Amino acid sequence: MKVVKLGGLALVFLCLAVQARADVTVLLEEPYSYDGAFAGTGHTAVYLTRVCAASPTLLRRCKPEEPGVVLSRYNRIAGYDWIAIPLIPYLYAVAKPEDVPLYADSKVVAFLRDQYRREYLEHLAPDKPSGETPGGDWVQLVGSAYDRTSYGFKIETTAEQDDEFIRWMNDRPNIKSYKVVSRNCADFVREVVNYYYPRAMSRGILPDLGVATPKETAKSFVKYSERHTDLEFSSFVIPQVPGSIKRSRPIHGLVESIFKAKKYVIPLAAFHPFVAGGVASVYLVGGRFNPAKNALVFSSDGGLEQPLTAEELRRYQKKLDDLLLTFPDGKPGPEGTSWQQFQEKAQPGLDSFGRPVLQTAIADNVVTLGLSRGSFLSNEAPSEFQREFLVTRVRAELAAGRAPRSSRIELLEDWELLQKIVAARRDGAAVHAEMGNPSTQRTSLLN
Repeated sequence: MKVVKLGGLALVFLCLAVQARADVTVLLEEPYSYDGAFAGTGHTAVYLTRVCAASPTLLRRCKPEEPGVVLSRYNRIAGYDWIAIPLIPYLYAVAKPEDVPLYADSKVVAFLRDQYRREYLEHLAPDKPSGETPGGDWVQLVGSAYDRTSYGFKIETTAEQDDEFIRWMNDRPNIKSYKVVSRNCADFVREVVNYYYPRAMSRGILPDLGVATPKETAKSFVKYSERHTDLEFSSFVIPQVPGSIKRSRPIHGLVESIFKAKKYVIPLAAFHPFVAGGVASVYLVGGRFNPAKNALVFSSDGGLEQPLTAEELRRYQKKLDDLLLTFPDGKPGPEGTSWQQFQEKAQPGLDSFGRPVLQTAIADNVVTLGLSRGSFLSNEAPSEFQREFLVTRVRAELAAGRAPRSSRIELLEDWELLQKIVAARRDGAAVHAEMGNPSTQRTSLLN
């Protein structure tokens, strides 16, 4: 009896210890669109695992199992200086990890963002008078991982630090104060981190000419962790969701963007060689920083997993090539409809459980393809479409890049599911069961 009581007591203390652990994480987000083509400085935000959002502009302590909140400074969103968005919606524009699409195009992303806006952010970005989706910068609030790869650098915090931070933020005026040079997103992150750990971060005097940039902010945070080895530190990659959306680009500091861009450095070298030499010297001395070095891979369920090795990538690519040789050349679907035709015609929607799907009518029948791990097998889609959907995802996961595009566990899940779909097609059977995760234990970001 005593042993049982002691065991139960130990379990309680263990649970309390897990809940007591929390972190402040600097998110370094790669540039895309115009930023990727020109400056390339990207974006930065702060992720707090024990702080949650009572509303987008009011903070509170998290309840058990809540994954925390992302805070960032914005320029043109309802007149506010900062907005708080729960982690999963911030990354994927859905409320639950099991609803994150395995593959997404621009139609799916726009649909999911608007669905989330209508349910949770209507007061920040109201409908147009016609009832249509508004334009503007509100799209930056949700679905970041569809547009870009991000990197996380986290250091532990205490409950007391988090409580003090919540009071501090809630008591401050939250009125737009964005300025490109002096009060940008990197300045906000630096201010937040320095509240937890005074003088932990500073502006890059040489690499960024005194202007705060996302990359130098993350680099400064990593250097702080190296000077304070008593604080638990780790880093991870949040891969851009596989899809047809253009991949994000490498992130640069201010001087680095000049040094690496031929359109800037060649004219500079021609007309101002001494200035160009100074720029090169500053970059070579202090501008180098690889955010993907030794990083784990983030998964939507909060896990931090090992990335694929180069050998594993080669092995899986060979397996995929061999598997593709067994497929029929035309790969026709129902009524001769190809996967490409289905993609072009289908529209995003939600199934009866509120999970994302693609739907279209083929020969007077509605065909529904589940897009997420929660809906993929529970919607009776033709196996040809399921197969091509998974092949497209696996190809994206195996593509070469600056940072890992998938973890070892996630690729294994996708590969095993693809094999089941292929085998079911050959046997004339259907695969309609909930997807299960392998028994491999994951390291949780939330613990």
